[in-house]
Amino acid sequence: MTTHAAPDRNLVAQAHKLCSDLLTARPAIYWTDLILTALVAYAGFAGAVLFPELWMRAIAFVVSALAFYRGVSFIHEVSHLRAQDVPGFKAGYNALIGVPFLTPSLMYEGVHNLHHAKTRYGTVQDPEYMPLGHGRIWQVPLFVLVAGLAPFGLLIRFGILSPIAAIFPPFRRTVVERFSALAINPLFRREMPTGSQLKLWLWLESLCALWAMTFLALVFAGVITETVFWTGIGLGAAVGLVNQLRTLVAHHWENEGEEMTPTEQFLDTVNVPPPATLPMLWAPVGLRYHALHHLLPRLPYHNLGAAHARLMAELPESARYGEGSARGFWEVVARLIGFIRNRRSASETKIAPAE
Repeated sequence: MTTHAAPDRNLVAQAHKLCSDLLTARPAIYWTDLILTALVAYAGFAGAVLFPELWMRAIAFVVSALAFYRGVSFIHEVSHLRAQDVPGFKAGYNALIGVPFLTPSLMYEGVHNLHHAKTRYGTVQDPEYMPLGHGRIWQVPLFVLVAGLAPFGLLIRFGILSPIAAIFPPFRRTVVERFSALAINPLFRREMPTGSQLKLWLWLESLCALWAMTFLALVFAGVITETVFWTGIGLGAAVGLVNQLRTLVAHHWENEGEEMTPTEQFLDTVNVPPPATLPMLWAPVGLRYHALHHLLPRLPYHNLGAAHARLMAELPESARYGEGSARGFWEVVARLIGFIRNRRSASETKIAPAE
């Protein structure tokens, strides 16, 4: 186990001191962003179904997918906001995006905070970490492609597993532990909800189950056409794939289960700041500043850009903050592939028999 040296504590302390005035969330920004995002997403969905020309439907589909992805990304903010920060925002997210898209806040709250626990990050107890750097290269595209099955998984989770768990209570623990978290670690097992969390959980799960069952029933009855169904599935798959691409470059995935110091955790995590422009689309709602978010998780998304610029300008080089930034998606992917190849080569050299 690595000890937490003074430089590790100093990086966090210095960053917090420099950005302490940026910790306040602005409700007007959150609500305006969420509402406009939802309007664009649903309007794009309608266009992807109703527009007469294929090219028009294709453009509407892309716009809708990116908007739904941005909307779903607010689940990350919901998991960090306190109730008094942006009153009612959790309910607004669940009403506009969470329940209709079967990604309610219950799937992330109580899970994402474990990813930020200093003693859990990068270990087998981290729900959002996989040691991809210690696997095989073919596992990298598989990691991304499996996310395309997300809409089917969510329909099964709420449309089938929730009713079964309601009828057979012993099955509920399995559903909660293994199928109730937006996690990538297959070894992660979620704890059962309790107290106030349980009450909200039951409400949200019931609403999602009712919507999923209604949706499936209307599809089988022919009320929802095949075009609408497959467009919806396509949008869900697109959101899952883009999010998984973003997740792929959110970390370097070079840890193999050991506990890491705060600086090691920061350097294993990635910012993709300007001048890169595409991260605005594939890492929205502040997700392009993932390393900074791990350093200061209380920063609201709308202040991350200003905080990053300030830290780059005012932190000394010895703080190593600049090492957390990459120029773009492919730079991070190239590092991951290179790390896997170097490990593989070193391993083969180590076990090669002597001549």
